[in-house]
Amino acid sequence: MENKAHAFVAGAFVIGLIGLIVALVLWFTRDTAVRNIYELSTSDAVSGLQPQATVRYRGIAVGKVASIDFDPKIRGNVRVRISVDQRVPLTKSSYAALSYQGVTGLASIALNDDGASQEPLKPDNDDPPRIPLKPSTLAKLQERGEAILEKVEEATDKVNAMVSPANQKRVADALENIAHAAESANQLTKRLDLTIKDGLTPALQAIPPLADNARGTLGTVKQAASDVSRVANNLNASVTRLNAEGGALDRLAAGTEGLTQAMDSFNTTTLPRVNRVADDTAHAVRRLGRAADNINENPQSLLFGSGSSLPGPGEPGFATPDVPATAARR
Repeated sequence: MENKAHAFVAGAFVIGLIGLIVALVLWFTRDTAVRNIYELSTSDAVSGLQPQATVRYRGIAVGKVASIDFDPKIRGNVRVRISVDQRVPLTKSSYAALSYQGVTGLASIALNDDGASQEPLKPDNDDPPRIPLKPSTLAKLQERGEAILEKVEEATDKVNAMVSPANQKRVADALENIAHAAESANQLTKRLDLTIKDGLTPALQAIPPLADNARGTLGTVKQAASDVSRVANNLNASVTRLNAEGGALDRLAAGTEGLTQAMDSFNTTTLPRVNRVADDTAHAVRRLGRAADNINENPQSLLFGSGSSLPGPGEPGFATPDVPATAARR
């Protein structure tokens, strides 16, 4: 009986200890935060997402996944309910996306905000507001997988075309041509070395005498330049004397000015007088001409003056004089 009592006491102590440990664990792991319910609805697969999965807002754990089921409002969609700490500043521009952890395949909910709206998203646990669930990177990759595979196939076809037997033969021919070109380059290098040894060395040896000749020519050129400089100086002196005050150019300018004044005086004084004399002479000549015409027509005017002469026979106004009858009979 005593053994049974000790066993009962030991069992009660162990059970009490286990209860105390469980109570301490619940005490330390209790969640006192106030959470609000929100809904996510998507037509994409939510593989890897499990209830009680972590919900993060910009990398900070702010809640858990409450449930995953089918959306009764939109046929074929998946509805995910999440509980989020009320301190999270969700707005009407907030959105969610699936975030996968490493290679485990487990997913979590990542909340974010693009800042398009500053109006807070009001919680309502009876009719939870919905947050749009955008496709994850993996979903986008799956959507574009076919296009990526097509690109890969095109690239593979191009690679196969590049490594076709015909192209391989072209590559082999190109390599052979390169080898021939390298051999020709080696031969050209050898010939160039021989040319340098046979032709360039004597030419280099002939450079010093040529340099001496060039120095002599340069001295001659310098002497000629000196002579040209002296001629230029003399020419400058002559030009200076010509342009000096009272020089030849000034005297020539003064003579030209005097000639110009004489021509002006002739034009203004002498020429008008000559013109008048010429006019008088022409007038006198015309009068002399008229006088000569009168003398030719009436020479007796020299004796009897310039009176009118009687018209002769055959002239207008001629009258036959009366002749006495006795004279007529005779």
